[in-house]
Amino acid sequence: MEKIRVMIADDNQSIIRLLTDFFERKPNIDLVAAVSDGAAIVDAVREHAPDVVVMDIIMPRRDGFMALEELNRLDESARPKVIVLTGLSRDDFIMRAIRLGASYYMVKPFDMNVLYSRILETAQEGETVVEAVAVEPPAGTESVDELITNLFLTIGIPAHIKGYQYLREAVRMVLDNHEVINRITKELYPGIARKFGTSASKVERAMRHAIEVAWTRGRLDTVNQMYGYKVFAKEDKPTNGEFISCVAEKISVAKSA
Repeated sequence: MEKIRVMIADDNQSIIRLLTDFFERKPNIDLVAAVSDGAAIVDAVREHAPDVVVMDIIMPRRDGFMALEELNRLDESARPKVIVLTGLSRDDFIMRAIRLGASYYMVKPFDMNVLYSRILETAQEGETVVEAVAVEPPAGTESVDELITNLFLTIGIPAHIKGYQYLREAVRMVLDNHEVINRITKELYPGIARKFGTSASKVERAMRHAIEVAWTRGRLDTVNQMYGYKVFAKEDKPTNGEFISCVAEKISVAKSA
């Protein structure tokens, strides 16, 4: 029996180890590659020619949606089937992934045997299986990183730009110590700059650029619907500090709900 060639794309090393151990016990699965950088997915697909890619949405440099778009530009004969395995459970994310060609959409935490069954089904199908398998995680299990990423992707901040990482770190810092938002130029920007090996002025500019990008993408109505009231307004773009403070407040409320 010919083995199914599987590739994992996830920046969570625990997930990679878990799936690697599981697939190694399956005689009909050949794990050909595992990558943790979204920008490496297409090159790895070209090199290893997997039949199925099990891919997260949250990844550095390229998020899963961008990776799906890049995979769609490959010749059909070189294009693997994709199963999205992620912590993001929003309906619009599910539909977007399916429209971009994902065969299944599964939400962490997940059942390993269900994933295995989906891989078998997907590999045997001649056409994409248009179905989303989203098993809701228990309430309150989303991590801070997942909540931030969910909000940033919804707003339209692309994961590959520097401002995305800087804003994520800023929100984390404010969640740990809200007073730091009042020392944004003296403490927050310099702290992020030290962590990423850059300057405070570049951190500030990259954050401003990321917010500009979000505002030009016009997804603010989606965010406002998510919270049930107007969080952001198209005509009133916030400063870096206002944006960070607002996101930190929403994340804090979501975590305590």
